[in-house]
Amino acid sequence: MSEDTRHEVARREVVHRVHGMDEVEVVTGVEYDADEAVDAGDAGAPTMDVYYPPGPRRPTRAPAAVIAAGFPDRGFEARLGCKFKEMNSTRSWARLMAAGGIVAVAYTNRAPARDLRAVVRHVRENADALGVDRDRLALWAGSGNTPVALSALMRKDADYFKCAVIFYGYTLDLADSTHVARASRAWGFANPSAGKSVEDLPTDVPLFVARAGRDAMAGLNESLDLFAAAALRRNLPLTLANLPEAPHAFDLFDDAPGARAVVAQSLDFMRFHLSAV
Repeated sequence: MSEDTRHEVARREVVHRVHGMDEVEVVTGVEYDADEAVDAGDAGAPTMDVYYPPGPRRPTRAPAAVIAAGFPDRGFEARLGCKFKEMNSTRSWARLMAAGGIVAVAYTNRAPARDLRAVVRHVRENADALGVDRDRLALWAGSGNTPVALSALMRKDADYFKCAVIFYGYTLDLADSTHVARASRAWGFANPSAGKSVEDLPTDVPLFVARAGRDAMAGLNESLDLFAAAALRRNLPLTLANLPEAPHAFDLFDDAPGARAVVAQSLDFMRFHLSAV
């Protein structure tokens, strides 16, 4: 797909940059097993791209972060002209993580909840070959990709997740709200967390949530505010960064000190919670 034919959103990079981003090693086309037959219209094996920290040698037991994809690639390509892992934003977030010492993973995606589970399983089962620590993983999700990430955190055996980062995300429908369900139908992202609550989230996985005060996505901040309040009532380890004047996708469209600071804060958060005990 030519760069020029992609939607503007797909061409945008994260406004924050750090030293070493351009020296990150990227291994593309690593196949993973999705455990189900290929859907009609999907060709080839599912793959992931792995972003390694710069340096003369690959790490042996580095922490890793998976960038969660909540939109099936076929629908995503129809809207934006590329797969989620091919977006410049996905690539630049992965480079930011890798430049900070975190191996980052982005992947092709057919059935969002299933494929995220498969990617995490592949990373953990092949940790030695990939150079990562199978028990020090993080999740990153933004916008409509968030419900898939939350569903992964809710798995009873997911103690290998040491933290999660959410940027301007549709979260959960709480208190009879239907904002997330309606957005899922309108935009086509998966909502495997439907019917769940903050009670289903682990109490020991720190969450970083970035909120855009001027977010114009229908119902997003309404549902996010309910989520944050419920998480605090349950006393979950929540870090909330609110940018009052920021728009949706401020990490791509708001090249201002505040936006860059929140991106940097989220990276520091990940490094801290993924650091070896």
